[in-house]
Amino acid sequence: MNIREWPTHERPREKLLIQGASTLSNAELLAIFLRTGTHGVTAVQLAMQLLNEFGSLNVLMSAGQEAFCQKKGLGLAKYAQLQAVLELSRRYLEEELKKPTQFNSAADTKHYLSSKLQHETREVFAMLLLDSQHQLIRYETCFKGGINSASVYPGELVKIALNNNAAAVVLAHNHPSGISEPSLADQQVTNRIKQAMSLVDIKVLDHIVVGKGECTSFAQRGFL
Repeated sequence: MNIREWPTHERPREKLLIQGASTLSNAELLAIFLRTGTHGVTAVQLAMQLLNEFGSLNVLMSAGQEAFCQKKGLGLAKYAQLQAVLELSRRYLEEELKKPTQFNSAADTKHYLSSKLQHETREVFAMLLLDSQHQLIRYETCFKGGINSASVYPGELVKIALNNNAAAVVLAHNHPSGISEPSLADQQVTNRIKQAMSLVDIKVLDHIVVGKGECTSFAQRGFL
């Protein structure tokens, strides 16, 4: 049966408009993005098939161009659309973090950093540079390393913070393994950075470790 023949309250687009996006399943949301299915397969059925084939929404959304486009019902146009949606989401979150009241939300900070780092295949160390009101100045990628580690130099981080007139920073790095649990080495390098920043009166507010679909905050763990 074609989706247009479904009861109005069951059609994904109409359901979203009436009940809100949060009421839709992953498959229903994906179906709205896909817009159409394939011969004999509705957009919702195609969405469910894709979620099963990729294993999760996270894996589907982070798939590379080749892996994405080889699936039936997908292609370069939809891949381009998806990349545009993801980038719009990142830019929206970045604008939200620039609002003075929004940065106080740990959830928003984690969401933004996760959007930046969770799909990296190598370890990346980054900083959120903040002004004296803790509003976002910019996001800075500082170091890129191998599969399991990145060489982090506190002195270089201090220079970056000073060059951007930052009064405070939030440190961030990803674990390509997908597990966001901080290691002993993570804690040690954080302490070194905190000490270096304190010499120039720059506060380290947090260190966020980004995994696959999860983040760990040093501040919330009491590590800072």
